[in-house]
Amino acid sequence: MIPVSLKSEYPEFDAQVRQPGKTFLEATPSPTSAQFKRKNYWTRSLAELHAAYSGICAYTSMYLPDRGSVDHYWPKTAYPELAYEWSNFRLANGRINSTKGNSLDVLDPFDIGDDWFCLDIPSCLIRANAELGRAVTLRINRTINSLRLNSDDTHVQERCNILIALAKGDVMYQFLEQRYPFLAREIDRQGLRDQLAAIFKL
Repeated sequence: MIPVSLKSEYPEFDAQVRQPGKTFLEATPSPTSAQFKRKNYWTRSLAELHAAYSGICAYTSMYLPDRGSVDHYWPKTAYPELAYEWSNFRLANGRINSTKGNSLDVLDPFDIGDDWFCLDIPSCLIRANAELGRAVTLRINRTINSLRLNSDDTHVQERCNILIALAKGDVMYQFLEQRYPFLAREIDRQGLRDQLAAIFKL
């Protein structure tokens, strides 16, 4: 994960999402998950959310070739007043969104530090920066575990595949900067641009 800056909501958001959501909440102040599912006005903003964040998942820092999904950082059922607020939306890989669920153990990409998450190469596993204090490290580890960033082979393999593609020359570093910014940052931070082929024994 890398820090994500809140983007401005698009002009039609209020009319398309917030106002119909507000009307629903006035009639149903504490909706159940099933009731929210029938009033999922936030999906109307998905294309604009994808465009605003350049298609990059807030949690994996990897490009979403489909539109991805709207994650409510603060869970809808616990914070219904935020269910239709742009500031509570995070563009997320659908698999990640399902895994996160209503967990409050996940760090907010809007609030993390630039160097909190690091990548071990060649294992492609994400670790907490060893220089951080114990309290922050525990929160990072809870986030990694809650989102299954290391235990779900799908995420690990995608990271490895793109690094191997870079090592082979199949993609350029600029492609990583645009589509896989966390990987690009880690390669640059660790000074590994010219060493990947040797590291992966290609």
